[in-house]
Amino acid sequence: MKFFKYIPIAFILVLAVSCKPKTKAVNIPVVGFVDAFEDATIGQARTGFTDALKKNGFSEEKKTVQIEYSNAQGDIPTLTQIVNHFVSENVDLLATCTTLSTVTALQKTKTIPVFAMVSPTAERMKVLDASGKGPANLFGVAEELNYIDTSFSIIPKLLKPKGAKLVIGMIYNQSEPQSADALARIKALAQKQNVTIVALPVNTSADAQLVTQSLLNKNIDAFFANPDNTVFASFETILKNCNQKNVPIFTSEAGLVQRGAVAAFGADIYQWGYQAGLQAAQYLKTHKTDGLKSEMVKVRKRVYNAAAAKKYNITIPSNFEAVK
Repeated sequence: MKFFKYIPIAFILVLAVSCKPKTKAVNIPVVGFVDAFEDATIGQARTGFTDALKKNGFSEEKKTVQIEYSNAQGDIPTLTQIVNHFVSENVDLLATCTTLSTVTALQKTKTIPVFAMVSPTAERMKVLDASGKGPANLFGVAEELNYIDTSFSIIPKLLKPKGAKLVIGMIYNQSEPQSADALARIKALAQKQNVTIVALPVNTSADAQLVTQSLLNKNIDAFFANPDNTVFASFETILKNCNQKNVPIFTSEAGLVQRGAVAAFGADIYQWGYQAGLQAAQYLKTHKTDGLKSEMVKVRKRVYNAAAAKKYNITIPSNFEAVK
């Protein structure tokens, strides 16, 4: 995945400060939290993770844990530098948010436990070994593709096309395994539901506006927001352009509904982080991984945005909950 070519000097200085190790107190565990990029929805996972630690007695305020947080702001070399720093500091565990952070951490250490969130399964991240096993130090919470079936299938039910095929547009990042896998899954679903998929590739969030505008010129009936880091990072741009063309957005990510998509069936990002935090807290209590393994997301929601549904005159089923 390609990102910003140049990084402002001011940002490099900020990164240098953020990566500077704190003075480690005796017998206080240190968590290295790695975020791949800045995003309001994804940020809920970090909140959930730290809340789970607090609930289990690991609080920075009470000086029972030290959490060093760094955000790569979408830059791969910076992400690598952050992970290398935490590994060199021999933190007690790594908390990784989104696929890029998780894969980078697994590439850089085989011994420090990695507690992943907002990441797919080891198979979809392509980190299985020759015998088909995932990394021994991978824990936390992953998501699979099955939930996309429900997320995508609600679109023709809500839009109720009359006779003609429904045309749904998507943008996807070819460099992200979960994005390419989701597109393949959706194309297979579309064939069974009298739906045409029009998909265009995008490399970075900086390209999102032009690609989205090009997609909207293809007379799509709806936009499906793929589980893709680039879509998350550029969602407001996508939303603005879709609203201007009166094209509703649907998604498999509950957090994007709060930001303007019509409806979704997907993971609660806060709970995703909380679930990973519970695992991390168990490890910090014992410093043993006995009984721990990578889990699947437990909390998924059917949610809708009342304002967006009203704008597009879409009637939402009673089993969907309005976001606040």
